[in-house]
Amino acid sequence: MPSRSCANLLDMASGDILDIPQTPRALPRVMTVPGIIADGDSDSMSSSCRERKIVVANMLPLHAQRDTTAKKWLFSLDEDSLLLQLKDGFSPETEVVYVGSLKVDVEHSEQEEVAQRLLDEFKCVPTFVPHDIQEKFYHGFCKQQLWPLFHYMLPMCPDHGDRFDRQMWQAYVSANKVFADKVMEVVNPDDDYIWIQDYHLMVLPTFLRKRYHRVKLGFFLHSPFPSSEIYRTLPVRDEILKGLLNCDLIGFHTFDYARHFLSCCSRMLGLDYESKRGHIGLDYFGRTVYIKILPVGIHMGRLESVMNLSSTFDKAKEVQEQFKGKKVILGVDDMDIFKGISLKLLAFEYLLQQDQNLQGKLVLVQIVNPARSSGKDVQEAKRETYSTAERINKIYGRSNYEPVVLIDRPVPRYEKTAYYAVAECCLVNAVRDGMNLVPYKYIVCRQGSPGMDDAMGIKTDSPRTSMLVVSEFIGCSPSLSGAIRVNPWDIEAVAEALNVAITMSDSEKQLRHEKHYRYVSSHDVAYWARSFMQDLERACKDHYSKRCWGIGLGLGFRVIALSPNFRKLSIDHIVSSYRRTQRRAIFLDYDGTVVPQSSLIKAPSAEVITLLNSLSNDPKNTVYIVSGRGRKSLSEWLAPCERLGIAAEHGYFIRSSKTSDWECLASDLEWKPIVEPVMKLYTETTDGSYIEPKESALVWHHQDADPDFGSCQAKELLDHLENVLSNEPAVVKRGQHIVEVKPQGVTKGLVAQNVLSLMVDSGTPPDFVMCIGDDRSDEDMFESILSSVSSSSITAAPDIFACTVGQKPSKAKYYLDDTADVLRLLQGLGNASCPKPRYTAHFQVAFDSVL
Repeated sequence: MPSRSCANLLDMASGDILDIPQTPRALPRVMTVPGIIADGDSDSMSSSCRERKIVVANMLPLHAQRDTTAKKWLFSLDEDSLLLQLKDGFSPETEVVYVGSLKVDVEHSEQEEVAQRLLDEFKCVPTFVPHDIQEKFYHGFCKQQLWPLFHYMLPMCPDHGDRFDRQMWQAYVSANKVFADKVMEVVNPDDDYIWIQDYHLMVLPTFLRKRYHRVKLGFFLHSPFPSSEIYRTLPVRDEILKGLLNCDLIGFHTFDYARHFLSCCSRMLGLDYESKRGHIGLDYFGRTVYIKILPVGIHMGRLESVMNLSSTFDKAKEVQEQFKGKKVILGVDDMDIFKGISLKLLAFEYLLQQDQNLQGKLVLVQIVNPARSSGKDVQEAKRETYSTAERINKIYGRSNYEPVVLIDRPVPRYEKTAYYAVAECCLVNAVRDGMNLVPYKYIVCRQGSPGMDDAMGIKTDSPRTSMLVVSEFIGCSPSLSGAIRVNPWDIEAVAEALNVAITMSDSEKQLRHEKHYRYVSSHDVAYWARSFMQDLERACKDHYSKRCWGIGLGLGFRVIALSPNFRKLSIDHIVSSYRRTQRRAIFLDYDGTVVPQSSLIKAPSAEVITLLNSLSNDPKNTVYIVSGRGRKSLSEWLAPCERLGIAAEHGYFIRSSKTSDWECLASDLEWKPIVEPVMKLYTETTDGSYIEPKESALVWHHQDADPDFGSCQAKELLDHLENVLSNEPAVVKRGQHIVEVKPQGVTKGLVAQNVLSLMVDSGTPPDFVMCIGDDRSDEDMFESILSSVSSSSITAAPDIFACTVGQKPSKAKYYLDDTADVLRLLQGLGNASCPKPRYTAHFQVAFDSVL
């Protein structure tokens, strides 16, 4: 039985998991000068500086045919391929290299020759995924599991889709590894931009990021991305999300798709996003992963060239004559269960039934593109389509009138273009579709051309009209504001929309058409590619301004990017400074610093008490625990530490030792009766939330609430409280799953500032300052220490050690990995401390008098 663990699939895929044969001979790489980036990065250097884009997709933009007579392969570019058309968005000097599979199987003995030929003639790098892996990868995991899931189809029972298959997933990972190897053969990681296309290659970014930490990676999803309720059913959901997050830029057709992806990242990985200067960004271990929302366009030149063919003119005249005196509604769809062809026919039938005047005057021409798969669902959809069309024609048809014309054969482009030009209305009724460019093509064809106008007998200066009825569940719908949007499942509403479309005045049709044509002609495929690449370049511009580390096993691998001056705090280094200094100030956070954040027992261990005593009992040290916790808990837990200073509730309460009294830095809490009822209101309406009352503050927690609803409510509560407290001496702050109200001026930074000032005023200015913390509130301390030392009257600058717990962006200069690291450091300092304490009463008196 195969292991159900996916953690090491990335490493397994590079081994013997599915016995992938190696490429006969490595393709020539652009890299000519090997080298290693500083800071441990594995990226390679290159002397080439020509701008280059590497486009990676499941299939290469090529036609392939075997000449059986000459026993050789014939290759040609597929001019209709999106991959080929997107080149128009790049400068003419840009070299575009394609990596992908061929649509045919090439014998192993021919692969080396074919690979070299495709690279030389077409700038294409074939992957040659072994046939058995290709079947399980593409026809298995991609088409039977990912594609239905991304279109909201769950395998509730064996008759409705295939259940998750671990072997197919392993084939998916292995195929992605093959693609990664091919990209690595040709990429120059310092200069090239890699653009990955669609759901077939969603773990490819992990392989590439693991090899090249600073690789420039973009990804565009051409299918829908489902809501979190659907996506979370996928057993390998985290691996795929983390794969996409190894990119620098992720593109979606619509905001809905992007919103669903961000919701999944929030609910499953705990990641929040924010808008940065108009761009949506996710902070992922110090790297910002940007989100791009832009629907793909069509290639205007390609479509216009087909529209001006003589064969198109002839076909347009023929279709126009065939349906003379009738209004034509056109549908062009693939034969699959998500295109809603049968729903479209039912709506058309209902329209004829409700308005008898339309019988004999209205025709639905449905062009059915060949199915891309051949499952049981496709066959059922095909049977239903044919039976419905036959029934409609039988009931409403006449000797010279067939209301539904079903064209179920490969239709050449010129013929489709002719139908687009003749149709008064185009109906796209898909129940779920990633984009669908049929409406765009229809609009351009209805705009016409001089040749087409002449063929159809239309005056050149006559107004152009078009009408679109589109499903609200397709990707192009948001961009077509003049279309009539419908719910494809509501047959009566679709029928009514068709009636509105065909009876609308020509002036209204003209206005809608002009609006659509302006958008389609300006937002073509070149605009889409250019815009995406510009955003990718912007997303990658800071790659070399940070230090990078790779962490995580298998498909959980990610890169941590931090400031070049940010480094791990060496115990030997700080102990050396500690030994040679005489007046030390030490500030320690509590939760997440000396006590693990995940620990259910929040009281300190005996080891922690011993370490704190060894430091605070040294007469050269002034030691404080600075925490957001209440003074009662801290007093009880830290009672054995006689000379330890404690700042509770972020510094609202403070004492310098166990024998001194608690002092209060602020006293006005008259705002609490205003805040409490507001928080209670939000607690009652937000399941899973609760209020934590403190002596100086009120905290609303929502970590146990629904992530999206809790976050939404927190934003509302923040605005609400800021309004009601606008004239009160209180501040409202939002933190990790909390909204907190506390007195103005109470921060951990103020604690550090006051303690350092007192040391200076008492004639014992510090020559050693250490501050360790793990969360946002501790950042105030880091900042305060640096500003206090630089602005105070200290003649000699002290040694400063501001240290955060965990490798993450911080104002601190140093980091320690976890609480265990912190305790080891404190142990080192404790061993270097003076064993016999000497009480310094004058500092205690000075501190109490100032407070």
